[in-house]
Amino acid sequence: MPPVFALVDCNNFYASCERVFTPRLEGQPIVVLSNNDGCVVARSNEAKALGIGMGVPEFQIRPLLRAHRVRVFSSNYRLYGDMSQRVMETLEQFCPDLEVYSIDEAFLSLGGFAQRNLTEYGRQIRRTVKQWTGLPVSVGTAETKTLAKIANRIAKRTPDIEGVCDLLACPDRDTLLSRVAVEDVWGIGRNHARVLNQHGITTALQLRGVDDQWIRRRMGIVGLRLVMELRGISCLDLEQCPAPKQSLTCSRAFGTLISTLTEMEEAVSVYTSRVAEKLRREQLAAMGLTVCLTTNEFKEGPQYSNALTLNLPIATDSTTDLIRSALQGIRAIYRDGYRYKKAGVMLTDLVPSSQRQADLFDYRDREKSKRLMSALDSINDRWGAGSLQYASSGISNALKTQFHRRSPAYTTDWDALPIVSA
Repeated sequence: MPPVFALVDCNNFYASCERVFTPRLEGQPIVVLSNNDGCVVARSNEAKALGIGMGVPEFQIRPLLRAHRVRVFSSNYRLYGDMSQRVMETLEQFCPDLEVYSIDEAFLSLGGFAQRNLTEYGRQIRRTVKQWTGLPVSVGTAETKTLAKIANRIAKRTPDIEGVCDLLACPDRDTLLSRVAVEDVWGIGRNHARVLNQHGITTALQLRGVDDQWIRRRMGIVGLRLVMELRGISCLDLEQCPAPKQSLTCSRAFGTLISTLTEMEEAVSVYTSRVAEKLRREQLAAMGLTVCLTTNEFKEGPQYSNALTLNLPIATDSTTDLIRSALQGIRAIYRDGYRYKKAGVMLTDLVPSSQRQADLFDYRDREKSKRLMSALDSINDRWGAGSLQYASSGISNALKTQFHRRSPAYTTDWDALPIVSA
């Protein structure tokens, strides 16, 4: 049975999530900002039409936002994560073979649906997701994942096909591929696009026709697989079991610049606690830890940044052990006389927590530590993140990320439920 893939992608996901609970925003320009309300990370179609670019700092476009009455929101990741889960659960009703590719994208394996009209099936998926979650999606269908990506792009950019594009039923695929720039092909990065353009390969159609040996010399086996996918030969299977994580990171910009070691230690303790919770949630342990800090390069004054990697004596998922090592690292690289904007903690050399090798000279009670971490996670899961924390994390509000325009957590907080007046 030949493979068939459908890519379902939420349109302008963050902006669309904000619209679900404020329907009067339909048709109005919306932008969503990054942490500390810094840069634009999402735009509605109306905001894109105003020329607002992705990643542009908010302060640079403030006059434009005011002139066109653009609604500006702070990032609300708890809301977006919950809405994403609802979309994925809805898609599972249509196909059990599903790969969650990102927070707003999923591949569906439709190889067993060959007798169906896949265009109509895509429209049914689109209608159901809209009805059940309030979010608009686009659906692209093809015999490979790369072509499904292209089909989804066409579905988004062609209003008269109602958000669904089935390349399997397309009578003139070559014309469509000739309109797709090579840099817009899934898997083609900036450097590869530059090389291809230098050799006169500017469209997906031209890339499909290149010589196998030529593309392998310049892009390796990954490039050859991509070309084969463009030719309709499936080389990328559905990944239903995500690959094990190689690292975990918690990095944040501070709400205000800090200039003391005490404040930096508190920030690093908070970030270490958060990344340790992620580590235990993934049932992993870390053998390496990296701490980093940096000043704000966009502000006048002396600049400094540094990072340090520490090898841990044994693989651990204990917040206590990780904070101890993180503080040791940050004290080694911290320098007085600077105003710091950002710090971060990254855990590396991850191994399954059930396969940790013990140390003959480790005197600590690991079972006691395991029970402590379990109690810590249970309390914070029930009462909210940070309800119980280490004293080294402090209580300073200056370190907290600022969200001055964040919408309520409509779907995860009883006190934020929408109120209907009749």
